[in-house]
Amino acid sequence: MSAEPIDAAARPVVWSIAGTDSGGGAGLSADQRMADAFHVQLCPVVAAVTAQSSVAVTRVEPLAPDLIEAQLLALEGDMPPAVVKTGLLGGVAQVALVARWIDRLRARGPVALVVDPVLGSSTGAGFADAATLRAYRELLLPRATAVTPNRREATALLGEGDAGQAAAAPALAAALRSRLGAGSVCVTGGDSAQDGALALDWIDTPQARGWLALPRQDTPHTHGTGCSFATAVACALALGFVPADAAVLAKMATAQALRHGHAAGQGAGPVGTAAGFGLERALLPRMSWAETLDFEGAFGGDVADAAMLAIAGIAARRLDLYAIVDGAERARRAIAAGVPTLQLRIKTPAAPDAAWRAALVHEVRDTVAACRDAGVELFVNDHWQLAQELDAGGVHLGQEDLLALGEAGRRVLRRSGLKLGISTHSLWELCRAATLNPRYLACGPVWPTLTKAMPWRPQGLHNLAWWCAMAPAPVVAIGGMLQAEQFELAARCGADGLCAVRVLGDDPAGALPALEQALRQGRAAPRAPVPALPHPSLAFAA
Repeated sequence: MSAEPIDAAARPVVWSIAGTDSGGGAGLSADQRMADAFHVQLCPVVAAVTAQSSVAVTRVEPLAPDLIEAQLLALEGDMPPAVVKTGLLGGVAQVALVARWIDRLRARGPVALVVDPVLGSSTGAGFADAATLRAYRELLLPRATAVTPNRREATALLGEGDAGQAAAAPALAAALRSRLGAGSVCVTGGDSAQDGALALDWIDTPQARGWLALPRQDTPHTHGTGCSFATAVACALALGFVPADAAVLAKMATAQALRHGHAAGQGAGPVGTAAGFGLERALLPRMSWAETLDFEGAFGGDVADAAMLAIAGIAARRLDLYAIVDGAERARRAIAAGVPTLQLRIKTPAAPDAAWRAALVHEVRDTVAACRDAGVELFVNDHWQLAQELDAGGVHLGQEDLLALGEAGRRVLRRSGLKLGISTHSLWELCRAATLNPRYLACGPVWPTLTKAMPWRPQGLHNLAWWCAMAPAPVVAIGGMLQAEQFELAARCGADGLCAVRVLGDDPAGALPALEQALRQGRAAPRAPVPALPHPSLAFAA
């Protein structure tokens, strides 16, 4: 696939206030490598100096607060940050200085804070005493946009229990948010071998909660993993992604960094980075719908083939023009015009009564019969149990509907035999939908739409091209598609299905030829370039 170039002039600024690593594996060295992978300008502010190698840390020397402040003052007017990320700080005075600077910066405008609580090294050296931990709790966490501890660090921050017997990650994250005031939490688990074949991180954010999972990387070279993950979160926030999406990108970037780790010395070597982590489909994680690890069939033995396993058994035919109608009569007109795929979308009123339910059954039954006679693939919106009862074959559900089903309901849906179409508007929704082995994933709204009110920014052709390259199922473009030219452009992006709603009007037979021609022209044209990363689909304010 061809990649769309990144505008180097538009790089946001991230300050990393952290420690040096004389071995080049962790700290500011790892932060710089990750910032380069995101094409973000990193300003490395030295807070502590460590004497360390791949096997031991022999000395830690926090810098005097006035020397740290001198670095910040030098940057303040010239290179103000979108995000500040902290690593090893070294003591109470250094923590207090960072907290004061966050308040100072925020008095002028939004600035996100990512706290990587570096409380000790992977070789066993401790970096934080009881007073420093208390300063983290009282000064940094209440100001933090995101915190990225592992389970031992989360337990230490909460100040209770045995770090060797850490509580479950969901409980730790909830406590860090509710008791200590962190805005979002990602409890990383890549260092926990007890999770088995999957590397699992638990995210708890205002947007979503769940496990992010990827197959564990088989490598001894893991030095700097925690620094890299936290910096990746900071870079994604600086690019405008909300915390849940930032965690997805950090998971992808860190998995790739582990792939590129290498030996350097006698101990664990450093992780590395390379361009293109956002274009490796096998790096797209899966995200659970709840605390249960519901990743059945999500990954195969070969991580490179994991995405293809998610669509195993799906019919080879393309969805092509995908008509969305609100009743059986309009369905019959669309079918007569020649649409190959159809969705019956009948909205449920605020107070559905028996008459409405009877009418719904009638409309679905008639549409099922018409689609079956014409060989049209049908998806019933929302009413999945009725769709199963009347043998509709397929159902389309939104993410809120799937969440409302609960674990038991989603299990029944999986086993119903219905082909499933799922709406996706963001990275975390894409990762979550991928666990349900969907027939297709809808990407939208591609253009602004008045069909329904929603908080999402238009995805545009930029994100549609990325979705088509990265999604583990065929992609349907939906939203604001009112002109034949838009259908051609969406087809060039690789969309398997193109949704026609208002554009069909009252005369689908008259509207369809131009749309079909646009679809053919788009498919025949050179494929649109795929961006290195999607753009944010929700507004983020620190």
